[in-house]
Order: sequence, then structure tokens, then C-alpha cells
Amino acid sequence: MRFIWLFFGILSLLSGLIGTVVPLLPTVPFLLLATFCFARSSERLHHWLITHPSLGPPILHWQENGAIHPRAKRLATVSILAVFGLSLAMGLSLGLLALQASILSCVLLFIWSRPS
Repeated sequence: MRFIWLFFGILSLLSGLIGTVVPLLPTVPFLLLATFCFARSSERLHHWLITHPSLGPPILHWQENGAIHPRAKRLATVSILAVFGLSLAMGLSLGLLALQASILSCVLLFIWSRPS
């Protein structure tokens, strides 16, 4: 079972690292998932991730306070607006736009309701 947790931890970590350079791919949720998986598979990787100078602070902020850094909130908002703008520019159907708008609004509500 530890091998499965390790596999998903590495996969999540790689996804999070890719998310640092790909604007629409979230970083922190994948890092949180990697932390969760590493806690069940590798104490060494778990410790490395939460003490990493760049990757560790957002994880610790979330674990300790459920907090999201204001810069991350702004970047998430800009990304969400860009995705919705792209959907509008592509001329998606009104039903899809309404569904996307409602889901993205809930995501924004969650993000901005978290402490900073």
C-alpha cells in the first residue's frame, strides 16, 4: 500500500511543479495532495516537502490555519477570469457558460473566504 501512496505522492508533486509554470494548473492543491500521500508512504519525502523553502510555506499555512496567501488568491482570480474569458471568446453555449460560471464562482467564494 505504501508504494501506491508513494506513486500518487510523486505524481501529485510533479503536477504541482508543472503548475508553477503552467498558469491554469493549480500548484498548492497538488502539493497538499502530495503531502497527504507522502505522510502515508515516506517520512523522508514528507519532511522534505513541508520544510522546502519554496514549496513548504503554502502547505504549512494551509495545515495550520486553512490560509491562502493574498498573492495566490489574486493569481487564482486572474486565472479563473482568464479561463472564463476564453470560454466566452470561444463562443461556448449559454448552458456551458452558466455551468462554468456557477462552478468558478463557488471556487472564488471558497478561495476568498479563506483567511490570508
